[in-house]
Amino acid sequence: MNNLFDLAHSLERKKVYSRELVEHCLRNIEAEDGEGHNTFISVDKERVLAEADNIDAARKASINLSPFSGIPISVKDLFDTAGQITTAGSHVLDQQRPARHDAPVISKLKQAGFIVIGKTNMTEFAYSGLGINAHYGTPASPYDRQTRRIPGGSSSGAAVSVTDEMAAAAIGTDTGGSTRIPAALCGLVGFKPTANRISTEGCIPLSPSLDSVGPIANSVTCCALLDAIMAGESNIQTAPFPEVGLRLGVLNGFAMEDLDTEVANAFEDALQRLGKRGVLVKSHNLTELESYYAHINRACLVGSEAYTYHEQLLLERQDYYDPWVYSRIKSANGYSAADYINTLTRRAECQQKTEERNIGLDAIVLPTVPLIPQPIASLIDDNDLSLQVNGLNLRNTSIANTLNAPAITIPCHTPGEAPVGFMLIGKPGKDRELLSIASSIEPIISRKHSTQEPVS
Repeated sequence: MNNLFDLAHSLERKKVYSRELVEHCLRNIEAEDGEGHNTFISVDKERVLAEADNIDAARKASINLSPFSGIPISVKDLFDTAGQITTAGSHVLDQQRPARHDAPVISKLKQAGFIVIGKTNMTEFAYSGLGINAHYGTPASPYDRQTRRIPGGSSSGAAVSVTDEMAAAAIGTDTGGSTRIPAALCGLVGFKPTANRISTEGCIPLSPSLDSVGPIANSVTCCALLDAIMAGESNIQTAPFPEVGLRLGVLNGFAMEDLDTEVANAFEDALQRLGKRGVLVKSHNLTELESYYAHINRACLVGSEAYTYHEQLLLERQDYYDPWVYSRIKSANGYSAADYINTLTRRAECQQKTEERNIGLDAIVLPTVPLIPQPIASLIDDNDLSLQVNGLNLRNTSIANTLNAPAITIPCHTPGEAPVGFMLIGKPGKDRELLSIASSIEPIISRKHSTQEPVS
């Protein structure tokens, strides 16, 4: 599907109608040979068609609407939507009451006119970067569908809903990479804002210290638009950052280890293209970050906070968890209060020292995920391999969460080849600046076809 601004323009000029967009998405969701049954947990077909018809009627009557009214998007089933049970990709919460209200971010998107086409599948309770779900199935990355490879997690269904045109864009969450990993492994753009920029109210937590809400879409401008709406900002446009004089630091150390050949080659090629356009690209070391990752168990922070939410559920609903997720959450009970407090203290020190080292740079860059999408079957059959790949998938993306910095992934691979993400990490709180930088370099590093025919 076209980007959100092109769709809005087509709707305004009545070149396409909302019902056409919604029906197009529903056909792809319902296709027998498609990924819809693995991608969505719930879709209310009658409701979304009625919403589309109402919006089309209002436009025909020249009623003033938001330019984005009638565009279908998907939301991760971690967010409350009125009248539905929020499952978090699990059966643990099946006995919960339906949500009474929409989560604030969902309300803002609906107020902007977007139609929520459905709630997408995800890693159970967002506790993995693989995207595998033992309860609702696992949607496959669009790359090498015959093999069926992981889409990345935890916002797995969110990404596949966009690649397979089941939605024009998607809303996910990001605690250690959960928007950027699936975006990278599915050839899309994914944005993680500074934590607390966008409300997480009405969203089942994983780690409140790290949780953030972010979009997955076909372009940086689409992500910037959705970010502005969810953050309650009026300025939805993003001005490109000047290329000449832009200063990017290529992160050295562990972030560049164990790269698949496809990842290393695509990332290096992107750096060379940036250099030829006048962007200053230089090696960059973050000593304190290396030390934090080497000596502090990062799982302590996520695990301890996740266990706090799940403690009672682990006792009462043990049989309803995916055993792989259950064991990982349960194991966090072994961390002490001292472990947790020490992790918070070291993280704060790391953030301060890293900000000082980043002075003089506009952003730091690194491959989003070191691996190309791995076959689903190989991970389901091998627990040790699953843990290894999960750790590698999360390794680079979790840096931004540790630093509480905004981060974005942009595809940099050749179309048809294995998907590779190019990640930029900005300055904490400078989200719009990072989006401007990303908007500037996207045409340089992205090889996706920029022109597509409107959906009809």
